[in-house]
Amino acid sequence: MTRRRPRGFLLHAVVVLGGLATLAPLLWMAGASFMQTGEANTYPPRFFPSEPTFEHYVHLFTRLDLARHFLNSAVVTVSVTLVSILVNAMAGYAFGKLRFRGRDRLFRLLLAGMMIPAQAGMLPLFLLLKQMGLVNTYLGVMIPSFASIFGIFLVRQYVLGVPDDLLDAARIDGAGEVRIFRTIVIPLILPILVTLGAFTFISAWNDFMWPLVVLSDGAKYTLPVALASLAGEHVQDTELMMAGSLLTILPVLVVFLLFQKVYFRGMMAGSIKG
Repeated sequence: MTRRRPRGFLLHAVVVLGGLATLAPLLWMAGASFMQTGEANTYPPRFFPSEPTFEHYVHLFTRLDLARHFLNSAVVTVSVTLVSILVNAMAGYAFGKLRFRGRDRLFRLLLAGMMIPAQAGMLPLFLLLKQMGLVNTYLGVMIPSFASIFGIFLVRQYVLGVPDDLLDAARIDGAGEVRIFRTIVIPLILPILVTLGAFTFISAWNDFMWPLVVLSDGAKYTLPVALASLAGEHVQDTELMMAGSLLTILPVLVVFLLFQKVYFRGMMAGSIKG
C-alpha cells in the first residue's frame, strides 16, 4: 500500500500537469480576447486582462460582420450533421443487416477508399461540382460531407450487435424495412448516432480547406475561412483574432458538453461491439 500511494500520487500529478499544459493556450486565448489592444503582446504573457473590454467582440459583429459568417457556418454544419446522420445510419444498417448481392465486396471497397487522402479527391470533386453548377454554393460545400466511409463503418459495426431475431420477428409481424429501421433500429443505435453526430458537427464546423476551395464570394464564407481572411488584414490585432477564435470553438465546446455522456457511451459500446 505504501508503494502504491507514491505511484498513484505521481500519476495523478502527471495527469494534472498535462491537463494544465493543454488548457493553458485556451485560457490565454480567452483572456487575451478581453484585453486592451496590444496588451496580449506583452512579455511575459498575461492570462488575465488588466481592464476587461468587449470592444473586440463588438468590432467583430459590427464592422467585420462576423454574424453573417457565423450564421453561414451554422446553416452548413447543422444541415450536414442531420443529413449525414440519416444517410450513414441507413447505409450502415443496409451493410450490417440487409442481404443483397455484392454487399461484402462493396463494403470492402468502401474501406479501401479510406486509404485515399481526402486532398487527392478535391480536384475531381471540384470539377464535378463545377459541371453541376454547384461551385460557390452552400450545397457544393455540404454534398461531400453528406456521407462518409467512416460514418458508415461506425454505424455498421454497431448495428451488427442488434439481434437478428428481433428484426425477423418484426418482419413476421408484417413490418416493412422502413418501419423496422425507424421504430426498432434507430432507438437501439441512438448512442452511436449521437457519437457520429458529434464527430460530424465538429468536423463540419472546423472545416477550412473545402469551403475555401468551393466558395469565392466573401459574403458566403464560413467562419473559419472568414477568420483566415481577416487574419491577413488584422495580423497585428492579436486580441481581435483571439476573440474570433474563441467564438469559433464555443459551439463545438457546447455541443460536446451537452452530449458528452451519450458520446462516451457510444464510443465504449462501439469499441466493444466492433
